[in-house]
This record gives sequence, C-alpha cells and structure tokens, in this order.
Amino acid sequence: MKPPARLQSLVEEGLIDTVVRQLMSGKEAMVFVVRCGDETRCAKIYKEASQRSFRQAVDYTENRKVKNSRQARAMAKGSKYGRQAQEAAWQSAEVDALYRLAAAGVRVPQPYNFHEGVLLMELVTDANGDAAPRLNDVAFTRSQALAHHATLIAEVVRMLCAGVVHGDLSEFNILLAYTASADGRGGSEGPVIIDLPQAVDAAGNNHAQRMLLRDVANLRDFFGQFAPELLTTQYGPEMWSLYQTGLLTNDTPLTGRYQRAQADVDMQSVLREIDDARAEDAARRLRMASTA
Repeated sequence: MKPPARLQSLVEEGLIDTVVRQLMSGKEAMVFVVRCGDETRCAKIYKEASQRSFRQAVDYTENRKVKNSRQARAMAKGSKYGRQAQEAAWQSAEVDALYRLAAAGVRVPQPYNFHEGVLLMELVTDANGDAAPRLNDVAFTRSQALAHHATLIAEVVRMLCAGVVHGDLSEFNILLAYTASADGRGGSEGPVIIDLPQAVDAAGNNHAQRMLLRDVANLRDFFGQFAPELLTTQYGPEMWSLYQTGLLTNDTPLTGRYQRAQADVDMQSVLREIDDARAEDAARRLRMASTA
C-alpha cells in the first residue's frame, strides 16, 4: 500500500522498506504493519492532540520530566511552544517506558526506533504469525484464566519494582502472544502489555496508587468472568502496601489477601488538636474585634 504521509520520511530514511497494511486505529494512534528488511514490524503513528479522544489528563502528566526549565514554564503557560513540548513529552513517555520495562524483563513489545512522532517496534504475533489478539477477543477456560492472571500480576509487580505504573491497564491493551519453544517443537501463549503513553512514575506521581489499584482491579474483573474465585482477591492493595514499605521485589510471594491495618486512635492528641483550633479561632476573633 502507499505509505501514509507520516511514514514516508521513515521510508526515505531507510528505516522502513514497505507498508503492508493498517493494523488498527485507536483513541490515540494508528498502527501499521511494515516490512524492515527480512522482519515484519509495526509502526505506531501518534495522533495530534486535537484528534485524540484520550486527553492528557493532569493525573497522568504530573511530575513528568522535561528537557529544561524553559519547556516546563512554556507547558505551564500553555503557549504554542509549550503545547508542542507537552505533545513531545506525551509521545516519548511510551518510548521511555518500553525501554525501561524491556530492560526490567517485563513482556512488552521491543522498541526499535522513534522518529518524528512514529514508534517503530516489534509486531506481537499469534501461532500463525498474524497480529496477536487482544484479551477481550478471547474466551478462556478457568485454568487458562488463572494462569494468565497470575502471569500478569507478576508482570505488574515487575513494572512496579521498575518504578512504573501502566495507568490504563485492561483486557483492551494486553495481547495474547505465541512464543515458540527453543527446540522449535511447539510453543506457548502468554500476555504482552501494550499502550503505555499514559504510564506514570510510581514514586513521583501522587495518583500512582489509585491507578495501580484500578489496573489490578481491571485484571481481576476480566479474568474473574472465567475464574470467579479471583473476584475476591486483593492483589492491588497487597502489592502497593509492600511497595510502600520497601518489601516488594520481583520474587515476593503474594497471597491476594490484604488486611488494612487498624491503628489505635490517640484520643488525647485529637482533643489537643481540637482545643488548639478553638484557641486559634478565639484569638482570630479577638484580633478582628480589636481592629473593628
């Protein structure tokens, strides 16, 4: 097919040989299957902010790093340069997250290049070499659901230990990929996590806990359709509690059970706070009366 305008520069640069077909068009990007030498890969073209239905909510962009203070000031003011810088930061967030997570051993598509708003990365495939399906397009047996859920909980833990929270994880952005065995005699299916432009820093974003709990709850609710016993699990609160106390590692065994600590209330301290507030209010009223 004729290369879209946004891919033409990659063809001219020799990064892409041919564009095979469009794979999908989502809320934030269009993805094309491309050929690069002997390999088939995919090219993700990010949509302009005005064309996206997924907005850059402040919850996701909070405390994201930018190149310099000039960019930070421009982004805060909302100038044209600031909007361009914010767009670039939004696009590069997925690239940074992919490299960071791939290095940590998380199963994500392997990134190869990022050029003028186009991300060139691995094409995740099924047993036939076609594009792998999303989880929401697949029905599972109970045992399959339990196995894939356990795998994904381990992946979320690995992500959290690498300091990353997906922020929008669900059955719609996880692929079921096929991996051939080393001896070439068969293989196995397993989940691959995709779509990471909204990923947040676990330690630097005040909304990271809420996003992690939502991500894990989405996994519980989806796989709970096939394995109802998962619906009562509490993996999200358990792993976040361990993360906060510095006890979470890639190998930390999780139970799916969580008991919120019931701290004793220091009533004397509470009463002192109330008395102090009353005294401050009385003093304020006295000052106002004396100046009236």
